[in-house]
Amino acid sequence: MRGGYSGRILRVDLSKGQVTKEKLPDESVLRKYIGGVGLGAKILNDEISLDTRPLSPDNRLIFMTGPLTGTKYPCSSDTTVVTLSANLGFVVTSSHTHGFWGAYLKQAGYDGIIIQGASDKWVYLWIHDGEVEIRDASGLIGQDSHDTEDLVKDQVGRIKVSVVTIGPAGENMVHGASIANDSHHLAAKGGVGAVMGSKKLKAIAVKSAGGVPLAEPVEFGRIVKEWNDMAFAGGKKPILYKGGITRFYGLMIGNQYWSAYKNLLSPEGGRRWTENMVEGCKQFKITGRHCWACPIGCTYESEITTGPHKGYRATLSGGGEGQEGAAGILGIDDPGTVHYLTDINDRLGVDSSDLGCCLALAFELYERGQLTKEQTDGLELTWGNAEAAEALLRKIIYRDGFGKIFAEGPKKAAQILGGDAPRYVAHIKGSGYNMHDWRPAWGLLLGQMVSSTGGTWQSSYGNDLLPEIDLGYPERNPLFVTEGLAKGLSKICMKRVWDDCYGQCFLGNLMDCKGGAYLPPRAVAAATGWAGFTLDEAMTIGHRVITLERIFSMKRGLTIETDLDIGPRIVEPATEGIAKGKDIRPHLRGLVMDYYENMGWERETGRPTQETLEKLDLTAEAEGL
Repeated sequence: MRGGYSGRILRVDLSKGQVTKEKLPDESVLRKYIGGVGLGAKILNDEISLDTRPLSPDNRLIFMTGPLTGTKYPCSSDTTVVTLSANLGFVVTSSHTHGFWGAYLKQAGYDGIIIQGASDKWVYLWIHDGEVEIRDASGLIGQDSHDTEDLVKDQVGRIKVSVVTIGPAGENMVHGASIANDSHHLAAKGGVGAVMGSKKLKAIAVKSAGGVPLAEPVEFGRIVKEWNDMAFAGGKKPILYKGGITRFYGLMIGNQYWSAYKNLLSPEGGRRWTENMVEGCKQFKITGRHCWACPIGCTYESEITTGPHKGYRATLSGGGEGQEGAAGILGIDDPGTVHYLTDINDRLGVDSSDLGCCLALAFELYERGQLTKEQTDGLELTWGNAEAAEALLRKIIYRDGFGKIFAEGPKKAAQILGGDAPRYVAHIKGSGYNMHDWRPAWGLLLGQMVSSTGGTWQSSYGNDLLPEIDLGYPERNPLFVTEGLAKGLSKICMKRVWDDCYGQCFLGNLMDCKGGAYLPPRAVAAATGWAGFTLDEAMTIGHRVITLERIFSMKRGLTIETDLDIGPRIVEPATEGIAKGKDIRPHLRGLVMDYYENMGWERETGRPTQETLEKLDLTAEAEGL
């Protein structure tokens, strides 16, 4: 290979205690799937049977980089984790994490790792200097993700070493269990941490051993300069947090999309919560942290200087979803407590959006008198009660008492609790969602619904927060308009999935800069030496991968009814704020079918048409569908 790839994949069979080093697929396959979610989804589709269950040994847990990961291309830190979703059970899931782990894996000589089988005792992997060791991890069990990272580094060293690990949530295979790395980062979606826990794999440590080869390094350098010139021209910066959360919440305020507050009962409360977080964070000591090759620096350490957690240091990352899931959705207002609880979720190794939907349901039922203190093991689940929120979170993580009800996710918990609980629960396909109050953002909401991987950012911002200029959408979507919504969304989803293949963090994507979409295909061409690689080909790759995901998941039970399976609270009209009285529900089925049609899938079922299968070279993959 001329460049962009290391050329090898590690395969680790934990049942046999065996490690093999395999060649990466040839160029004809790579150019169809690239890497990241594309290559990961292909491998998963090729290797597991329809009988495989998420927590069975024959499921695969795949860590995959892209051709730009570990290079000097801005924000080239992405690692994609692909597996059969433990949260939903019947869809392929892809989850992303950043920091340094993926770059170091690539620099150690591997484009990805395929984990199969299950160990009979807890182990961790140590990848270094051309060697791969399966080591005993019995002394790490019960440790949170941060402490595990430190303990592993105490054993293997700290210089150019990065560690991915699960916390107690993964060990106990709880819904929403995540994989953490580098203190600030989580591969949070799809219950990937539960799959890792089912294999008794506590951590993977990797040591960098050099760089990534480039076919055309001079041209590659020119493209990197173009990215910087484009991103920072005239002071413009792409969603730049500068080590804090205040700019993100400023973006939310400017667009009038408020945070999820009190289980979405109070959009105006979400507005006040959002503004309070902007002001509260100004009082804290914020120290920015950067991932590999990252000029943005969305991750940060927050030293809390006020309130009950004064002096606590939280290691957080960009975006507000985690903070809303940990606290906002429960009516917890104190900014220091918000940061503390977010950090606790990260340390326990869980997606706060998943368990936040669970906790919010319990809090609302308690407030309505439909749960009693006796039923909640003595916890007073009143809005804003941070101590009760932390206590119930830990009960869920350890499957203790009342917490057991929520360990399988929000929809199942609502079914167990019965009564009005299914009316109040927020979920998409049974799991949590990328959290904000999206009722004013119909494109983004639709994108989460039709995502083949569950309620995730497969739709990017759905053209609701930032425009996709190079796709022909120079302005944000008009509010509450359905005409043309699905057509634009289909293009955005294709591009978003392509973006998840080549190895750049989403926040480095220049969707709102004219010409920004053309830079990654050019960078991939310069890295690999592929002639004639264009944005059109890249969009076809995104279309191919998202259609393969659809095929995979439909074979396991995904239908149009599944895509319409959404918690009533997320779509019922808001009682206040910008979306007051605006009802998307009468439009949902038609919008989903419009999306299918624009993707080249059958309008009534979502099954890819024969024409689409032939165009994308997926006819063989669709056999038996």
